[in-house]
Amino acid sequence: MSSPSLLTSSDTLRGILLMTATAALFGCLDTTAKFLGQYMPAVEVAWLRFVTHTVLVVLLLRLWSRPFHLKTRRPLLQIVRGTFMFGTTSLNFVALTYLDLTEAVSIMFATPLLVTALAGPFLGEKVGMRRWTAVSIGFLGVVVITRPGFGTFNVGVLFSLGAMLTNAFYILLTRKIGTTESSEGMIFYSGAVGAVGLAPVALPSAVMPELWLVPLVFLTGVFGGFGHYLLIRAHRIAPASTLAPFIYTQILWMTLTGYVIFDEIPGLWTVIGASIVVGSGLYILHREHLRKGGAGGRV
Repeated sequence: MSSPSLLTSSDTLRGILLMTATAALFGCLDTTAKFLGQYMPAVEVAWLRFVTHTVLVVLLLRLWSRPFHLKTRRPLLQIVRGTFMFGTTSLNFVALTYLDLTEAVSIMFATPLLVTALAGPFLGEKVGMRRWTAVSIGFLGVVVITRPGFGTFNVGVLFSLGAMLTNAFYILLTRKIGTTESSEGMIFYSGAVGAVGLAPVALPSAVMPELWLVPLVFLTGVFGGFGHYLLIRAHRIAPASTLAPFIYTQILWMTLTGYVIFDEIPGLWTVIGASIVVGSGLYILHREHLRKGGAGGRV
């Protein structure tokens, strides 16, 4: 029989592997969405991603025989959270039609910085001067990536910044309701709200995808839905402070797929800015770990 310490080490390792797999799935999602955006409206791609997500959740969880998964104590917040999620996905997919994969993901990596900045007024969390400094430096990294006023700023940056903002609110609401809502219910509602909410926007301009694109459309739902499922599973078996740095491995996948599929090579300023953003995010995670006494904590 394994000792508790060995069991904890095993759980942590499995959690890290799940988080790394999550980053790979999210990288594949963005890559597939960027590719589909060359043939279909980005909003339609986002809508089909949520439709596929919802259908898969219903089938895999057999919700017709397990309606208890749909019970929620906070239906309004579930809807608002789902709205922020489909806002993030839609804005990010549109941004990917203008930006390289590494540029878009580097801007999105500033989300933890924004969450830290907003955690005080929205969640009542105390943010010290060191973390505020890290937030400021991190946003400087975003400025380095976008370089407004130097001829490289385009409308895709605005969509990516909007996606970062809505993603921050999505994470804040996830924290707020995560202690009272089931994982299955949160996954279902995040997909269903997107499928319903995006329909009026996506359907008027929708085009019938060519037959060879249908499997890729299906994969967006698989990558997105399964990625969020693994994310939740990882946080159930390992401390959040241990897992969080491994989501940054997504940039490796995005760089690889960007080069192989789109012949994209990250520019020097993107690499410098991304390094600043990631470094600031890791420092904030370190300070969070110290604030909790080095114990981590589970969500």
